[in-house]
Amino acid sequence: MGAQEFDVIVYGATGFTGRLVAEYLQQTYGTEGEVRWAMAGRDITKLRTVSSQIGAPMSLTLIAADARDANALEALAHRARVIITTVGPYQLYGEPLLAACVRAGTDYVDLCGEPNWMAAMIQKYDAQAKQSGARIVFSCGFDSIPFDLGVFFLQQHMQERLGAPADVVRGRVRKMKGGFSGGTLASLLASVDAANRDPGVKRTMADPYALSPQSIVPQPSGDKVIYDADIPSWSTPFVMAAINTKNVHRSNALLGYPYGRSFTYDEMQMTGDGDDGKKRANAAASQSRTQSALLGFAPTRALLRRFALPKPGEGPSKEERETGFYDIMFVGETAKGEKLTASVKGDKDPGYGSTSKMITEAALCLADTSRAQTPGGVWTPAAAMGASLVDRLQARSVLRFALEDKDAPRRAHPLPPDYQASV
Repeated sequence: MGAQEFDVIVYGATGFTGRLVAEYLQQTYGTEGEVRWAMAGRDITKLRTVSSQIGAPMSLTLIAADARDANALEALAHRARVIITTVGPYQLYGEPLLAACVRAGTDYVDLCGEPNWMAAMIQKYDAQAKQSGARIVFSCGFDSIPFDLGVFFLQQHMQERLGAPADVVRGRVRKMKGGFSGGTLASLLASVDAANRDPGVKRTMADPYALSPQSIVPQPSGDKVIYDADIPSWSTPFVMAAINTKNVHRSNALLGYPYGRSFTYDEMQMTGDGDDGKKRANAAASQSRTQSALLGFAPTRALLRRFALPKPGEGPSKEERETGFYDIMFVGETAKGEKLTASVKGDKDPGYGSTSKMITEAALCLADTSRAQTPGGVWTPAAAMGASLVDRLQARSVLRFALEDKDAPRRAHPLPPDYQASV
């Protein structure tokens, strides 16, 4: 244990996801056991309410700290080994706490899926974090742990079984059921507003290497319906690919390019084989284009904020969270055409039931990871914790990682004819 008062502080514990994180900590680790933790937020009365709702004892420490109060955030950062923050949109509220953690040398994990903000924070704070020893790890929820670690897990097995990494990895969401919260909507709308104000944000969102030191090779666009003949299934664009692909490429760079410098990666969502699968894929792609166009229209965004969707602090019911699930397949292929397939599965709603567990275990795993192994800097989950986080998530039954190929490596089916790279 470190010299700090707490191992973990949950910042934003009165929000929808923050409350789930605190509940998971209480149910899994209690308050008198191996993990010393506390809750923080801007309203002490609301913190007391959440503490009561999750069944925490009166002894649980509650800390008032407003996201706009630099002194309070500075004090907060000095009290913990790791800060978990669920207070978004991060591009609106995240920087002061991140900066405080960097100055204090305190580890930090979040749920950020806002690449424009992440890219700016890497440029601004990576060097400072390396000096102070703070490990900053973005995207420790459904975006992007299952995808980032899924590729990492597959590539480890490619090396072990084939002696070479996969030059090409295709991430395919086979099944998924889950809801969303008002916080997710707020982050999405903040990103759209930022893109409308600054054309550079649009370029960042479109660049698969936006979080990496440099572009290397053209990447699949992932924006068209294609047929994966070897699966077999039609696949349609996946809404979170713009976030996850950037983290996967950053992991490859931070780890010294173990996936290779010609590595290509894309993510799509499977809709099934045959004509029905093709129809579903085209319908999903059309709906996505329509939604993107509507979000670009200011009156539509105003109506969404005011009337249509959950407000921050709201989200899917407990039943919806408990009955949610996801199943993601990763197909890797070497330059010789040898192929392996891995999967990552979660048995809870991806955005909340599963995410609240993932970020908690990521924070605790980071606290247990030596600075000799992972020094200060801005990291991805796979690059910072790698196999240790895979093992921890499996041991806690948060995720299931599996290699699906039971037989010897097989020669791959040719890639789909529409699998085209774009700069």
